Amino acid sequence: MNPLTTRIGTFILGLVLSGVALFLFGGLEHINMANMMAWAHVIVGITWIGLLYYFNFVQVPAVGAALADKEGPGAAGINKYVAPRALFWFRWAALATWITGAGALENIHGGDGSGVVAAFTFAEGFAFIGLGAWLGTIMLFNVWFLIWPNQRKILGLNETASSPEEIASAKVIALMASRTNTALSLPMLLTMVGYGHGLGM
Repeated sequence: MNPLTTRIGTFILGLVLSGVALFLFGGLEHINMANMMAWAHVIVGITWIGLLYYFNFVQVPAVGAALADKEGPGAAGINKYVAPRALFWFRWAALATWITGAGALENIHGGDGSGVVAAFTFAEGFAFIGLGAWLGTIMLFNVWFLIWPNQRKILGLNETASSPEEIASAKVIALMASRTNTALSLPMLLTMVGYGHGLGM
């Protein structure tokens, strides 16, 4: 059976290929919890930020163009079939990114106490990545408490229908929170990648 014919098969194939890469080139003796947690953090983080960029650079402009095209198919297909699924992966990937990030902080902290506390209090050696942790936390808050509740109103996913005024307000809030996250993602990614390459140390 071709593993590429299913999503789970494709993902398992990726894990197998990762194992092969580790076995052939990575040095199995260097496998530890810190590396595995950082790898998981990168995978779910790419999922989260990739979907953030998809919403901002692909879906929002596409829906706007679809609504402006009076002779076209409209935005119903995107809003009914694509957006709810994308938002599911978006919000849960955001949470998984924060959790795996906290786990990574714990595993890279060599001293007494908590790596999460060290980062969030800008302890010595953790200030740069601590900034990234704060930015990621703000972004997570925006996803769960601004973007998702307002997208539910926009897409009609609540039990009760929202008024046109509520939907118009929800569109502004969701868009501004999403654009804020897009702007914050750049310094956040700089701190995450930079910390691993000696910046801010």
